[in-house]
Amino acid sequence: MSRLIHLSFFLLFSLASGLASGQSFYKEKIPRNNVFSIGIGPSFAYLDNGGQYREWNFEIKPAISASYSRKINSMFDLRGTVGFQQISSGGNPPTVIQENWVKNESSFTAAGSMYFVDVIPSMNLIPYNHHMNRSKFNIYGGFGIGVMHVATEQTKSFEENENPTNHSLTTPYIPVRAGLSYRIGNYSDIAGEGTILWTFNDNLDGNAGSNKYNDQFAQAQIVYRRYLIPKSKN
Repeated sequence: MSRLIHLSFFLLFSLASGLASGQSFYKEKIPRNNVFSIGIGPSFAYLDNGGQYREWNFEIKPAISASYSRKINSMFDLRGTVGFQQISSGGNPPTVIQENWVKNESSFTAAGSMYFVDVIPSMNLIPYNHHMNRSKFNIYGGFGIGVMHVATEQTKSFEENENPTNHSLTTPYIPVRAGLSYRIGNYSDIAGEGTILWTFNDNLDGNAGSNKYNDQFAQAQIVYRRYLIPKSKN
């Protein structure tokens, strides 16, 4: 009788282990097509009063972002991103430029924040159908459409006792984003990612026409990517 009881418990335990293993294997067969990402890193703003860029005399400020991606097929994802970038004017413009700014009533300084949201169809250089079969490294990138809101405090001189004025503006932009990812686990990647936010506005800093291009933003971030558990169909 004792042997029969022991055998029964052994069979019951084996059956339970088999079922658990089978369920785990079944769940692993379901692809994780949704990815959450969070990134942080340095950034700068290309502004009319931003500094002397050829001489690398400009301000570097932090930027953060969070993204949600949905796999469309083995090659393409659809990605939505929200984020924040701190911005600041900088450099040491020569006297002739300062005189021109005074004549045009342009801002000498601008400092504040830029908030952005965009959507990008992103292409994977090495396609994959299942998260478990993705390569160790991958290169991805794309461009899309977005909207940013810029809020700054601006001054019309470099005088320390001048009270800055508040300004805000919302404008569309084209995001261009690319990265190199490295697989660190079955469900996680780490990536180095670069972004350019290409705007159509030259007055985000209160100063227009001092350079050849509109005001632009650039970011370099370290990004953590996590493949999310698919929703149950129960």
